[in-house]
Amino acid sequence: MGPQDIDIIHMIRNASLMVQFVLFLLFIFSVTSWAIILIKFRYIRRAFKESAFFTEFFWKTRDLSAAFTKAKQLNGSPVARIFRIGYVELKKISQYGYSISSQSSAHGSEDTAYANAHFIGTENVKRALRRAINTETTRMTQMVPFLATTGNTTPFIGLFGTVWGIMGSFHGIGLRGSANLAVVAPGISEALIATAAGLAVAIPAVIAFNYFSQKIRIIESDLHSFSADFLNIIERDLLRAEGGRE
Repeated sequence: MGPQDIDIIHMIRNASLMVQFVLFLLFIFSVTSWAIILIKFRYIRRAFKESAFFTEFFWKTRDLSAAFTKAKQLNGSPVARIFRIGYVELKKISQYGYSISSQSSAHGSEDTAYANAHFIGTENVKRALRRAINTETTRMTQMVPFLATTGNTTPFIGLFGTVWGIMGSFHGIGLRGSANLAVVAPGISEALIATAAGLAVAIPAVIAFNYFSQKIRIIESDLHSFSADFLNIIERDLLRAEGGRE
């Protein structure tokens, strides 16, 4: 029988129940991992595209209000989402600082109140941005660890099926009292399908896990860089406003 005559379906049907169960389990791993690969590929590709577009728009416009309007249209961009959170927090702090300085002006402590509002504002925005980055990182890494689990476990699951199948083959040899190749080969070849299936499931999962991990690290680095730049802009604007009051 040449390689062209191998009938995989026939071999699977003739395999033992345990080997068939192992193959079914590997099939579930494969379907799930490929679904995750397709979902995360589309998600990360959209995140890169929209984040690049928003970052370019942000640095061109230099208008936080216009950038916020544009960010609301880019739901697939992690950078746009953390900017929206930071901007909303900044607006809250701006209103809070204005209220504090208005109330304290009657008591002659407006400068101190404004400085306190400045400090509280930047700290609150920093915390809001950190929470937003953590949320985005968690969202990006969802389901990705399953690919690592698939890559690490499915070869051993397939190997288990192979070992079990070979045990059955040798048990059959013992019952028949014959050890010629014609008796041994079919059972062993059926058992080896499990190992091949395990590797076929694991290899794409490992490649995808490494690919997504690298892309997520790049996006996370972009988030931290944008957050630092956004905070610098806020602090410069607050210092400029403070200087204008003196």
